[in-house]
Amino acid sequence: MLKRYLLVVALVVVSSVSAFAKDKESLVQNAKAPDFSLKNQDGKVVKLSDFKGKKNVVVYFYPKDNTPICTKESCSFRDAFEVFQKMGAEVIGVSGDSVESHKKFIAEHKLPFTLLSDDKGELRKAWGVPKTAGMMPGRVTYVIDKDGVCKHVFSSALDSQKHVDEAKAVLLKLQ
Repeated sequence: MLKRYLLVVALVVVSSVSAFAKDKESLVQNAKAPDFSLKNQDGKVVKLSDFKGKKNVVVYFYPKDNTPICTKESCSFRDAFEVFQKMGAEVIGVSGDSVESHKKFIAEHKLPFTLLSDDKGELRKAWGVPKTAGMMPGRVTYVIDKDGVCKHVFSSALDSQKHVDEAKAVLLKLQ
């Protein structure tokens, strides 16, 4: 049974990496990040261009509110939030969940940053965020500099903490 489980996990990871590597439309390092206009947990419209010239932005895509790995990832960003603030960076989470779902997720886990509702999957498509194993929305983190240029892309379906660690390392280099 354990071997079967490990095989399934390996297939998910390989599928995720393969899908990401093959997607020619994906936002890549040193490319200009497409702007977006999405509602946050309070129904307020947030745009990437709002931060241009002001802050670096960490945008992390995750599959779904209140699922184990997504909750762990969001709480990892929460726990490192002060570090991101000291580095002058904005943290933004994005999923296909509704504004109402985000509001509850933020309240339940005391998340101090913005979550955007990409309920139609338009931003995920515009940035080329791949699906994991061809089914589930992917887990990808982007670091966007003050000029709106993508400085780093990290994709991992299972290693939620590494999304935070990778973003911090890149932001240190941008200081």
